[in-house]
Parts: sequence; C-alpha cells; structure tokens
Amino acid sequence: MNPFSYARPDTVDEALRLGNQPGARYLGGGTNLLDLVKAGVEQPQHLVDVSRLPLAQVAALPDGGLRIGAMASNTDTANHPLVRERYPLLAQALLSGASGQLRNMATVGGNLLQRTRCHYFYDPGFPACNKRKPGSGCGAREGINRMHAILGASEQCIAVHPSDMCVALAALDAVIVARAPVGERRIPIGEFHRLPGDTPQVDTTLAPGELVVAVDLPPSPYAAHACYLKVRDRASFAFALVSVAAALEMTDSTVRSARLALGGVAHKPWRVPAAEQALAGRPLSAQSAAAAALLLLDGARPYAHNAFKVSLAQRAVVRALQVASRPQGGSS
Repeated sequence: MNPFSYARPDTVDEALRLGNQPGARYLGGGTNLLDLVKAGVEQPQHLVDVSRLPLAQVAALPDGGLRIGAMASNTDTANHPLVRERYPLLAQALLSGASGQLRNMATVGGNLLQRTRCHYFYDPGFPACNKRKPGSGCGAREGINRMHAILGASEQCIAVHPSDMCVALAALDAVIVARAPVGERRIPIGEFHRLPGDTPQVDTTLAPGELVVAVDLPPSPYAAHACYLKVRDRASFAFALVSVAAALEMTDSTVRSARLALGGVAHKPWRVPAAEQALAGRPLSAQSAAAAALLLLDGARPYAHNAFKVSLAQRAVVRALQVASRPQGGSS
C-alpha cells in the first residue's frame, strides 16, 4: 500500500478544500474504496474522510419529494418511514444489496460511486484492464465474461455497474446534488454514470474534487406498484446477474405510466424510454410485458460466457412487471 495523508473535516467547505488537492479521494463508509486501496487498484495521495459531515438526514421536500443525504447509510435509508412509504422500490433495492453489516456502513453517496465489478479490474495480477491502466486492453473480452455487460459496452471495457440502489434511482428519476468550491449543481441520474466508450477509467460525470452531498427524489406515483427483482447466483451477498426495477402507475388494470431499469447488464443502470412508453395506456399482460422486455434488450451484444443474460433479463422484466402490477407489489 502506498503512503497517503488522512484528514477528517467537520464542514463541507473544508472537505472541498482538501478534496481538491491532486490525488485526493473522498472516503465515506469505505466498503468499496478501502478494498481497492488495499489491492493496489486505487492509490490516492490524500484520503478525505467525509463521515463526520452533516449529510445523513433524510427529509421531505416541499414539492412532495425526498432528499437523502449522501452520508445516510444504506440501512437507515432503506428503513426510513418516508422511503418505505413513498419509494418502496428504493427500499427493496437497498435491502437486496450486500449484507446487513455492509449496509450499516455503506452510504448513499458511496453506493453511487462504486467502481464497476470486474475481476480483471480488481486484480492487478491481470495486466490488461483499460479501466485500471488505460491502453492496456480488456482481459474480459476474450476471458471469463459471465458477469459482464451485454448492453452499452465498448471495445475498451465490458464491465458492469454493481449497484442495486442506482437501478432503483434510475427508475425513480433521481437527481444527484453535487458541491464544488464554485457552487452546487444538480445531475439527473441518467447523466451521472457513463458508458465506457474510449475512456472506461472515468465512471461518472463528476468533476475532480466534486462532492456528492445528496440525492433528490421527485414526487412519485409508483408507491403502490413497485418491484425490485434481483437474480443472482446465491440468495445473499452476491452481485446481480440481472436485476430489474419496475414501477407502474395504474388505474384499475390499466397502466398509466411505467418506469423500467435494468442492472447487471451495462456500465450504468439501463433504461429505454420506448419500453416504458409501450406499456402506457393498456392493461398489463404477459404479451405487453414481453414486448417491453424486447425493447429494453434491443441491441444486446453478449459475449462467450454471458449470452444467457439476454433471455434471463427478458424473463426477469416480465416477472417484475407482473409482481409490480399487483396492489402494493414488491414481493415475489
């Protein structure tokens, strides 16, 4: 492990001053970054511990939405009464991730900033990883790629984003609130994470030194009909092979509007507006759900070991929509 400085500021302004040093990284719960530092994948010169910052509050917004502070833990967020009442999709997604012990430590801000899960990236013993060492190649393309992307990948990288929370946030049209020394900006969740393109080492659109301070959720009509479905190799403490966030606004049996997002299939949560629009204005049926799934998976390009993800994702979408269509959906 390389030497680094460590600071634990008490104010956001002080954190921003320290975080804008060259080679600085913000440290929240540490459930991802510390693993990467110990493995030698990340080599920060300065660690800025933001765990003392007053950013853990979950509070209602005047418009009926909700603001979740970046330092709120996954456990506290999932169990907050307003989250459970208004955004059960988010609560389900958070509770499906990792283990109880990790959820107690992991933060909403840190969850947003998880690095993609790829064993070629996480192990410096593999020399070819454009995310870890730009220009070195992508070992996963010709290697073992069972867990890897089928959508939105590039010649440079086929890793997938690991977060469950972010898939739900994508379906709920969340907005990320970020602070920099020059002020605050708001980033729609769909613009926050990047597809790999030619620069897979850049995971988000955050500027260097910018600090996530909160996540804002708009008022949601989807509380009564929501389902987060996670398909994985074992029942707990495993990343998704495929996950689906499905949310429906319904009048009787007719879908008024829909939100669909996929996880485990791309470098970011995957949404296709046409798939959601295809569901609106008609009763939900196996046929309409299957048609939406086909639109959501349009353009999928599997690799040698993950072709199963295409049909798995299609079936998962149909199942999640069926569960969500039931009153107070959310359990399978």
